[in-house]
Amino acid sequence: MSPEIKKKTARRGTTWKAVCAMALKLPGVEAGTSYGTPSLRVKKKFLARLKEDGETIAIRVGFDDRDILLELDPVAFFLTDHYRDYPAMLVRLKQVRVDLLERLVEQAWQEQAPKTLLAKRQP
Repeated sequence: MSPEIKKKTARRGTTWKAVCAMALKLPGVEAGTSYGTPSLRVKKKFLARLKEDGETIAIRVGFDDRDILLELDPVAFFLTDHYRDYPAMLVRLKQVRVDLLERLVEQAWQEQAPKTLLAKRQP
């Protein structure tokens, strides 16, 4: 009889504080404010911000990736009309897979950071 194989369940749910910790490890990322709420930027370029409800973030993401993520996990990822024309989407912090959000934060940084900072990032 073969041993039972358990699927590793990805951890879901995080906080703005944890998102900041992820992002601030990346070269050039700074915490600030955007529209009166806490935000993250790299060289004054938008990465993410906490929405007014304190439970949702807006994060920079390309249109193609956004479409895939919206289909992949509509509980964690969503849009409002405001964000339809921008390369960004909304993320429910309590629902998102943490490993996926870490990749999104790094991808947002890669898209916004200048080449000089990209060169400083260890592979």
